[in-house]
Amino acid sequence: MIDHLHARLPAWPDLRLGLDASLLVAAVSLLAWGLVMVASASVAAGETASGSALQFFWRQLLFVMLGGGLATALWCVPMAFWARTTWLMFGGAVALLLIVLIPGLGVEVNHATRWLNTPFVRLQPSEPARIALFVYLAGYLVRRQAEVQTSLSGLIKPLAILLIPALLLLAEPDFGATVVLYAVAFLMIFMSGAPLVYFAGLLLVAVAGLAFIATTESYRMQRLLNFTNPWADVEAGGWQLSQSLIAIGRGEWWGVGLGNSIQKLLYLPEMHTDFIFAILAEEFGLLGVAILVGLYAVLVLRGFSIARTAELREARFSAYLCFGLVGWLGLQALINLAVNMGMAPTKGLTLPLMSYGGSSLITAMAALGLILRVDYENRLAAKAAENRK
Repeated sequence: MIDHLHARLPAWPDLRLGLDASLLVAAVSLLAWGLVMVASASVAAGETASGSALQFFWRQLLFVMLGGGLATALWCVPMAFWARTTWLMFGGAVALLLIVLIPGLGVEVNHATRWLNTPFVRLQPSEPARIALFVYLAGYLVRRQAEVQTSLSGLIKPLAILLIPALLLLAEPDFGATVVLYAVAFLMIFMSGAPLVYFAGLLLVAVAGLAFIATTESYRMQRLLNFTNPWADVEAGGWQLSQSLIAIGRGEWWGVGLGNSIQKLLYLPEMHTDFIFAILAEEFGLLGVAILVGLYAVLVLRGFSIARTAELREARFSAYLCFGLVGWLGLQALINLAVNMGMAPTKGLTLPLMSYGGSSLITAMAALGLILRVDYENRLAAKAAENRK
């Protein structure tokens, strides 16, 4: 019995096969820079909240350690395990999103009920639920690939199933997370070989639906108006975006220097979470912004390369999940930068691996652990093929 259980446990990966150095360097660089920026951006907020200028830095460091441990654990788990648990993951995701809506359990912040209090971190269930839903969708695309590639109903079914978690997200409300969920779902479906005509038609319907939802709530309409002209209501609804634009503008080419931001002195709300990019741009200038974008580009390109390698060796579940996870990290980074620069309405989405926040940071690191596992299994397969020659 003990031997049987031991055989089912994941073996520690063979480190001699190596890791994707470019992806790892980009991810570690973003994490380290994120720690520096959280320490810099949260000085005034930390002193106001607890009298400690580095309060948020120490908590973020703890989150990095927890995320690193989780990423390492996930790196050790074979992808075949996740492929066998797709419906369980879907059920777990829906349960998490339901729990947060139960009165007395969900924590309301800024008129949204998106969090649960735990002993270690205030958990935002939509973050781990997102990964679970990507696992489910990857499994569905493998099981029903022929149907997805040949019929309209094959495309509609997974999108219809995702309406359940999407409606729960909108009930919180969390429109930004809903947009990201469906955007990544469309990416995964496209990469699985969906017919272009059907895919384009459904994409137009989804965009129209999301646009309708965005204009049905007064607060979302107000965000759209503030986005188009933040200076028209600079003392109220346009304050956050206008302060972000001021911070970015002050950075100019080379920045004002690390620690010298003015906007972080309680002028810019959410300066160490959703709008940490604005402080980075102020302190490091256009040069820092270019380096940051370059790091995310390396992360996305290497991630897609890993996914493509898995697809070529017929590991379709690993490939689709990897496409989804990488697409999510890249898309969320792009949206966050666009929001900070006034190119998109405020969505409440963090900058992956950079922004302060336990749920978002640990989940992003978990995604990296899964991506690196796909890379490891690619290397394992290549080694086995080489030995057979």
